[in-house]
Amino acid sequence: MVTPERLLAFAAMSFLLIVIPGPSVLFVIGRALAQGRRAALTTVVGNTLGGYVLVVAVALGVGAIVERSVLVFTVLKLAGAAYLVHLGVKAWRQRGALQAAFTGDTAARGGLRTLSEGFMVGVANPKTIVFFAAVLPQFVDRAHGHVVVQMLLLGLVFNIIALASDSVWGLAAATGREWFARSPQRLSLVGGVGGITMIGLGLTVATTGRKD
Repeated sequence: MVTPERLLAFAAMSFLLIVIPGPSVLFVIGRALAQGRRAALTTVVGNTLGGYVLVVAVALGVGAIVERSVLVFTVLKLAGAAYLVHLGVKAWRQRGALQAAFTGDTAARGGLRTLSEGFMVGVANPKTIVFFAAVLPQFVDRAHGHVVVQMLLLGLVFNIIALASDSVWGLAAATGREWFARSPQRLSLVGGVGGITMIGLGLTVATTGRKD
């Protein structure tokens, strides 16, 4: 199974990626600002379920290949790192996009619809897809066997952190709606810092990981 050291290292890298405002966080904030806490938390649950579907898909589809091919692993890692840097640059350039949450659709939605929409955002989140495909395999210990099980466990850790972090974003946005509205530049600053952090994460992914 996964060693405690690898588990903690993966949790730390996951946290760095999760707290950066991406598509899922943007969606949660938009729902929080438009419809309040309940819609935001329902969206978070949907996002998390969608995220774990990605974990299962990557574990079953990539785990066996990564276990046997260092070349495939390296290609996935470098491609994922490059895309994370691309997303970081894009987030920096579009750092004012969070302000659009204030002009989002305010029409009420049912709980099931909100959950399903959150699920779709979670399962289609490119940042999460790249992270699972390029980073998740780096923390698997082939010597301990059960590669797929290790990936499923690591993915569960990622999604637990995501559930907690996105819930905080949603609750904060719902509670601080007026504070954000008084100075939308604060959201722009959040987006800019997130972009820089994502670029750093991409560079870290490219320079670390299994080399054997």
